[in-house]
Amino acid sequence: MVVCPHYLASTAGLNLLSQGGNAVDAAIATQAALSVVYPAMTGLGGDGFWLGYQASSGQLYGLNGSGRAGASCDRDRFTGLGAIPQRGPQAVITVPGGVSAWGEVHQRFGRLPWEDLLQPAIALAERGYPCSQSQAHWTRVNVEFLRTYGGENNPFLPGGEVPTAGSRVANAPLGATLRRLASEGFQDFYQGQIARQIVNYLSDLGGWLTRDDFARHSATWVEPISTTYRGHQVCQLPPNTQGFTVLQMLNVLEGFNLHTVGHGTADYYHLLVEATKLAFADRDRWLGDPDFVDIPLEELISKPYSDRRRARLSMAVAQGYPTPEIGGDTVYIAVVDGEGNAVSTIQSLYFDFGSAVVPPELGFPLQNRGSLFSLDPSHANALVPGKRPFHTLMPGLVLNDGRPHLVLGTMGGEGQPQTQLALLTRMLDFGYSPQAAIDLPRWLWGRTWGEASTRLAMENRIPADIRQALERRGHQVVEAPAWAEQMGHAHAIRVNSEGLLGGCDRRSEGAIACL
Repeated sequence: MVVCPHYLASTAGLNLLSQGGNAVDAAIATQAALSVVYPAMTGLGGDGFWLGYQASSGQLYGLNGSGRAGASCDRDRFTGLGAIPQRGPQAVITVPGGVSAWGEVHQRFGRLPWEDLLQPAIALAERGYPCSQSQAHWTRVNVEFLRTYGGENNPFLPGGEVPTAGSRVANAPLGATLRRLASEGFQDFYQGQIARQIVNYLSDLGGWLTRDDFARHSATWVEPISTTYRGHQVCQLPPNTQGFTVLQMLNVLEGFNLHTVGHGTADYYHLLVEATKLAFADRDRWLGDPDFVDIPLEELISKPYSDRRRARLSMAVAQGYPTPEIGGDTVYIAVVDGEGNAVSTIQSLYFDFGSAVVPPELGFPLQNRGSLFSLDPSHANALVPGKRPFHTLMPGLVLNDGRPHLVLGTMGGEGQPQTQLALLTRMLDFGYSPQAAIDLPRWLWGRTWGEASTRLAMENRIPADIRQALERRGHQVVEAPAWAEQMGHAHAIRVNSEGLLGGCDRRSEGAIACL
């Protein structure tokens, strides 16, 4: 089974499974196809993270495919600015790491030849595909950025115009780039012609990344982290991702009987939001690149620490919290194959179309993930050359008796931990199916798609009396429309003795594809 936010990409992954590929092969093919058909959300110019299970060895593995800041990208570059720019060449201060993750995970676990994995994406780029509502919308939102930083022949503006939803679009430059990757290997992105083209275009615009920055990059194998929740082992990736926040939230919630609280009650929403605030306060204090910051991770995800944090939580009154400043656009993919291998992987450009810098000869946007760095030298996420930024990306995996039970994740920046928490409590505490857990109304505390906030956005499918009860407790509730995209695109696969059961977010244009 393959689940992701675009039906053509799910089909691409399924085709690789039908050709004898495994979950890793299918996930790479799906990621590559998404880089073509969902270009505002992901692409070759972004970062990626992998959390997986290898059935033959019973091995759980993690791969950090986030890029590091360039050797000359230091705080002095931004003297006089309050923050790093979010668009344009000065936002491109970290090397895109997603392609290196594809190559590393394929070398270790892939089965089919590397070039086979990119063929579906090549066909989509060269022959064309129907422009999605999402691509049309986000192109319209970013049209001026794309015109400014993507050159006259920007492939995302055919004929210089925003494509309409349903129109056939192609991306010949991206097709050529994918063909080169297929023939020359993923290292061409970092040490060959593709790296040279990226650096030359950035340099022409005033950017600072160099050939040496690209050549030094490599993805990093990491040990996943986990906690137990109601007898399940919930797994995440370690920093520089925010995955540990979900483990903290679950540790806090484990001290409450959610069946007594009841799903969808004011107490339910209040409890999950307050647990979120506690975890986010720790995240914003500690999260950075562990190569540069000494993070007390073992303590942060320990049960005794959560017992102390839980004591600060009041069921009657909402606690205050300083304003966070994090968000972004992302794609999540879940794959389980017939051998029991599972892949939970997520890739992103950060903002829609990232920095909006699109080398026209290559056909993909470069991420602006480096704009998340702080310019405060005392901050855990302070910009330092060679450092990886705070990352919102966090693929999830739940094991039962050491084997995959749930593969889940979502796009949505600040909303990723909150949506995972909703899905986990709904499926593990209340027994909802993946699709039902995804379909139930959602909420988002804090940042809401581009603006910092301490408000609690709640879909209007949540009854008005529940929202009013939360307001009386001190929550700054704002009404969001039904199926609001700001709540992210969540996807999940449940594995049990009867087989596989998937869930796909109807906010996306995705599909569940299975054999």
